[in-house]
Amino acid sequence: MSRLRASTRARAAAWLLAAGVAIASPAFAVTPDEILKDPVLETRARSLSAELRCLVCQNQSIDESDAPLAHDIRVLLRERLSAGDSDAAVMAFLVARYGEFILLKPPFALNTVLLWGTPVAVLAIGAGVIVLILRRRRETTVLALSADERTKLSRIMEAEPDRRG
Repeated sequence: MSRLRASTRARAAAWLLAAGVAIASPAFAVTPDEILKDPVLETRARSLSAELRCLVCQNQSIDESDAPLAHDIRVLLRERLSAGDSDAAVMAFLVARYGEFILLKPPFALNTVLLWGTPVAVLAIGAGVIVLILRRRRETTVLALSADERTKLSRIMEAEPDRRG
């Protein structure tokens, strides 16, 4: 009984360790040599880098990515903050340098209407299709057999032996 409890505890500890590593893994992307000595600037750098896309990984922020380009952008971002740039100025500099693609959440503008509007359009089209399908189901009615069709059906039923038996 005690061995069973020990193995259950060991399994639980292994799962907790794996979950902790999975949750903390993005924190490992920022190397100690990148971290600024000023905690206020470092906090600003972390919040800005969470909004910037890794141009190599494309589905991660530069804060989470281990790619060399993400490292270079994190260093550049921290250099600009250390030089006294505002958050908006740093973001404008990076957008000017790498394009709007670097932003994980691009602003709603004329050139991003398709990006923001596509999910809404797909949902609207899907809802319309569902409504049409439901209306068609409701419209299909079962027609009653005419007297002639009933007599033909009864002749067929009498002529064929019962196949269930």
